[in-house]
Amino acid sequence: MDTLYREEILEHYKYPRNKGTLEKPDITYKDFNPLCGDECQIDLHVKDNRVDEVKFMAKGCAISQAATSMLTEMIEGKSLEEIKQLSKKDILDVLGIELGPVRLKCALLCLKVLKGGIYGIKEWPT
Repeated sequence: MDTLYREEILEHYKYPRNKGTLEKPDITYKDFNPLCGDECQIDLHVKDNRVDEVKFMAKGCAISQAATSMLTEMIEGKSLEEIKQLSKKDILDVLGIELGPVRLKCALLCLKVLKGGIYGIKEWPT
């Protein structure tokens, strides 16, 4: 089963979904992981309190890039309230592999950026 998940991660890394930036996003947020240098920016267009369109720009490892690509697919069409409920577990479930502490930060950078944009802060309750 791990092999399937690893293939999915590589697929998202090589062919990321929703890569790019939005003109005049309603929400945009950028942050980085100082431990490894991964960077992530997520732009959202929001209509009727739902994510109408999402784009991201990121630099970094395969885990970071794939997690961000997967997250953008997860949130399209979701309400901001639904997005606020996303957790570390949701990201780890979609990745489907065990991660050590350093790789965990890589995988969760996208969630930190997304919630930072929605809440307008860098830290949020998990």
